[in-house]
Amino acid sequence: MVVYEVARKASIYKIESNNVYAKKDSSTEFIVGIVVYAFVILMASSLFEAIEVSNFFYAIIAALILSLLNATIKPLLIVLTLPLNIITLGIAYPIVNVLLLQLCDFLMGSAFTINGFFAPFLIAVFISIMKIFLDNMITKKVGK
Repeated sequence: MVVYEVARKASIYKIESNNVYAKKDSSTEFIVGIVVYAFVILMASSLFEAIEVSNFFYAIIAALILSLLNATIKPLLIVLTLPLNIITLGIAYPIVNVLLLQLCDFLMGSAFTINGFFAPFLIAVFISIMKIFLDNMITKKVGK
């Protein structure tokens, strides 16, 4: 709630405003986040030979699937791999992202393919770094 003070003829009026448009729109932020994720997947597809995406539409679907997997399965995988992460001082953490990429590959079939294991490890690190960077540059600024 925002309080405005207006001076008028030596009297001060307080106007309270519930500005609905000042709040972030979470649906817009979600949609922009998915488009940014799809863009990062397409960037990874153009930079690395081990990942192939048919077109932007399938990149959007892959971004939706990966977002769903990150929200549901990733926390469980992180808890299950916690001893390995402690032993390796966090170096094994991207393995969870590789597993999620492989699961997305399995779910999407030939429209989204991941080949090998070491290259997807680098791809998972690249996607994570670019997603964080672009989220801070674009997605977080939507609705402000």
